[in-house]
Amino acid sequence: MNTWVGYAALIGIFTVTAVIGFYGLRISRTTEDFYVASRTVRPWWNASAIGGEYLSAASFLGIAGLILISGSDALWFPIGYTAGYLMLLLFVAAPLRRSGAYTIPDFTEARLESVAARRVTSVLVVMVGWFYIVPQLHGAALTMSIATGLPSWVGSVAVAVVVCVTVVTGGMKSITFVQAFQFWLKFTAIALPIVFILILMGNSGLSVPALAEPFAADPAGLPTSGAYRDISLVVALLFGTLGLPHVLVRFYTNPDGPSARRTTLIVIGLLSVFYLFPTLYGVLGRAFTPDIATGGTPDALVLLLPGRLVPGLAGDVLTALVIAGAFAAFLSTTSGLVVSIAGVISQDVLGGRVRGFRIATVFSTLVPLLAALLTDSMQLAGSVGLVFAFTASTLCPLLLLGIWWRGLTDAGAIAGMLAGAALCGGAIVAGRALGPLAGPFQDLLAQPATWTVPAAFAVMVGVSLLTHNRRPVGITKIMTRLHAPERPLPTPNR
Repeated sequence: MNTWVGYAALIGIFTVTAVIGFYGLRISRTTEDFYVASRTVRPWWNASAIGGEYLSAASFLGIAGLILISGSDALWFPIGYTAGYLMLLLFVAAPLRRSGAYTIPDFTEARLESVAARRVTSVLVVMVGWFYIVPQLHGAALTMSIATGLPSWVGSVAVAVVVCVTVVTGGMKSITFVQAFQFWLKFTAIALPIVFILILMGNSGLSVPALAEPFAADPAGLPTSGAYRDISLVVALLFGTLGLPHVLVRFYTNPDGPSARRTTLIVIGLLSVFYLFPTLYGVLGRAFTPDIATGGTPDALVLLLPGRLVPGLAGDVLTALVIAGAFAAFLSTTSGLVVSIAGVISQDVLGGRVRGFRIATVFSTLVPLLAALLTDSMQLAGSVGLVFAFTASTLCPLLLLGIWWRGLTDAGAIAGMLAGAALCGGAIVAGRALGPLAGPFQDLLAQPATWTVPAAFAVMVGVSLLTHNRRPVGITKIMTRLHAPERPLPTPNR
């Protein structure tokens, strides 16, 4: 790969992101601008921004890499990522928008009338956000190394700096413009090269082998995942989507509940089309470049395939486009996560003002950057899947039961979240530490969502039933506001 291609792509995406972000500074003046873009974002614009922050390193690079090494087993990732939004549409989007809150902890305190439940939720939101940022920075490190030959840490630092500056200057309103642009850049960057490759193959008479061959036994000699892991992965992706803080905070920016539902419908359509293209990369990679898997860098397939199959200047241009799209993925997802984390820290610790938001932004960026620099990357889609499992075991039960079950109490919510965090977090750590030594428990630890999610729901329900006297006094009024037309809960004064 010519290094000028990588430098040109990086300079272009960083420059455009900075320009759009600084434009947001001109129109971001109030606290509502920084936290929820004054609740004025329309469905198509908001759906594009959600697509921008949701389609992360795992979507842009990781899925194709997993299909390269695992074949059809990896197809559960795009299916689960998209289907999770259907559940979000049915159960969460509109009631959450009606809550009138700035953050998930705001919703928790208003629903349960409990400062303690709010604090536990805040800690979990911050943890989920930081866990999710680290794979984005790992992806940036991989891409920087391949694109320019520079040390990999430069990619992580570059993304962290650009995101921090953009969020500090413009807040949510600025990030909305940036993420909407970055979604369409990502879509173009992943779709155009694969369409060009297919046209070139058709004109040259080169055919793709039958799908049975690209999806046959793993060309890298790695084992397939098995039925339990597939089921557990689907559970993690379906329920984990309901608790992702950087996705949920975007619904607070819609004008009303119906627009939140329309936003979700548009997102489902956009994701359904987008995920066709990483799948095609994986199929072509298994057919024509299986050496990328055996070389130990399957996540680099999307970056390397255009240059391998398209000769000359055209291949360089397509590669530059893919590199720009990859960094758009890292930047947009990381910026959404930083906004959600900074909003929580600012509200709970720094008084909720714009200055506090900016201080929290710097802190929210530095912590995962240090973690990324001190750790090695695992497969991007796999690592993000574990974040989904953790979210499904903690924040998802809180939101579903808090919205739809009037019997939830603060004690039940706290117990369920802590149980889910301990079980899922402990399983992930034990699975990574023990590896093959876990024996028959290896799958249970590697993909714990199948048993940790029901356990968290069971604890939350059971403790709530035992502490029914702790139900909020105004529960009928609260539930009516969540499910009736727009009369938002008052945001707690902070």
